[in-house]
Amino acid sequence: MFGSELYSTGKMTTLKLYNTKSRSKEEFKPIDHNNVRMYVCGPTVYDRAHIGNARPVVVFDVLFRVLKFHFGEKAVTYVRNITDVDDKIIARALQEGRSVENITSETIEWFQSDNRFLRTLQPTHEPQATDFISEMISMIKRLVDFGNAYVVSDGQVLFSVQSFPEYGNLSNQSPKDMIAGSRIDVDQQKKNPLDFVLWKPVKNSSTGWDSPWGFGRPGWHIECSAMTTAILGDSFDIHGGGIDLVFPHHENELAQSVCASKTKSFANFWLHNGFVNIEGEKMSKSLGNYLTVDDLRNQNMSGDVVRFILLSSHYRQPLDWTNRKVLEAFKIIERWQKIAKQTFLKDKSKIPANEIMAALFDDLNTPLAIAELHQLVKNQEYEKFVSSAHFLGLLLPELKKEHTAVDTRKEQAYTKLIKKLITDREIAREQKDYKKSDSIRIKLEDAGVIIKDTSTGTTWDIKSFFDPESLEEIQ
Repeated sequence: MFGSELYSTGKMTTLKLYNTKSRSKEEFKPIDHNNVRMYVCGPTVYDRAHIGNARPVVVFDVLFRVLKFHFGEKAVTYVRNITDVDDKIIARALQEGRSVENITSETIEWFQSDNRFLRTLQPTHEPQATDFISEMISMIKRLVDFGNAYVVSDGQVLFSVQSFPEYGNLSNQSPKDMIAGSRIDVDQQKKNPLDFVLWKPVKNSSTGWDSPWGFGRPGWHIECSAMTTAILGDSFDIHGGGIDLVFPHHENELAQSVCASKTKSFANFWLHNGFVNIEGEKMSKSLGNYLTVDDLRNQNMSGDVVRFILLSSHYRQPLDWTNRKVLEAFKIIERWQKIAKQTFLKDKSKIPANEIMAALFDDLNTPLAIAELHQLVKNQEYEKFVSSAHFLGLLLPELKKEHTAVDTRKEQAYTKLIKKLITDREIAREQKDYKKSDSIRIKLEDAGVIIKDTSTGTTWDIKSFFDPESLEEIQ
């Protein structure tokens, strides 16, 4: 979307980000300036994404753009996982009489379509949990061997929080407060009520894997730890997600990762975005105020309007989605689109304005960045305005139309090419070359080919959006 020439020129003085762990705004200094690494918790793919799910997608998309601007496009690695094994997924599959793979493939396609609608950049890697089961089992083995986890009689493996003295530092809670404020399952086999599941036994279900502790599947927290360490290493720069993930997910992820790798830290910076409310109330299906991204699209709301609203409040603050904000955003975007259509950008004008970047370098202050966009319009600095809006993912040219069919004369050739690429990916996975295997997956999905790994092999299907010509560029 932006050329490397843009990022290579983007040198600001200091990037400051709010670190949840220290509860303060800090200067961001990466472990390696040539290898800046960020991991963000992605969706559990069992249903449509609501606007609360969309907020971290957009927030960390902006941070991804800022990091590439500051350190160089090739210097930044952004990983956003997909959780494709979970009790909710299995429950929906049983309820609808469908396979888990069918549910997850469909939901991943919905998620990707939503992201295109919101004009987000594709992460560097988008791993699926089921591709990393062996890494999860290996990590759990280490935790058991190191004395940080224990096996109970039914084949369950639990992490011992008492083995990690720093437990609670991320969420700034004492163990007593965590027990009092959380809904913790009563399990007489736990040594401590806060001990959490690393591996759970599975009965009467085909969704599971063989392990040293019997047939089962991983707990939620270990999935992210295995994926991050496999792709980014034992320590990396930024871990992000919604504020609801601080405890227990991120607290547990931090504890098990540090214990398994024997490092002093896991992620140096922890960033969390606030909740999204609807007209001042918590979003809930029971209240009838539950909004998905697809709902908004079906209301003929543009991706620009949705993205603008999601950026209108500071990411750390709660965002209140209201009809008034929607109407105001409609008017602003309509006026801005007219300006963008009438403004020609010269190559040298594609760099965002300094005022915009200064706001973003101050802990992603997007409300201030939007205020600066208004000021650029007021001052009739239209080229700076449009280039800055583009940097924020706003007012971008229309996406190419979605394809509905493939030329039958080329269909066999494309099928052969897809199968070859899938084989190349499988070879890369066997060789533990996850960077290459993820790269092939992402490029296939960008071209409109959705792939799914099952117990019997890899399956694939073509989305409604299919760009066959781009397949030739993947080779």
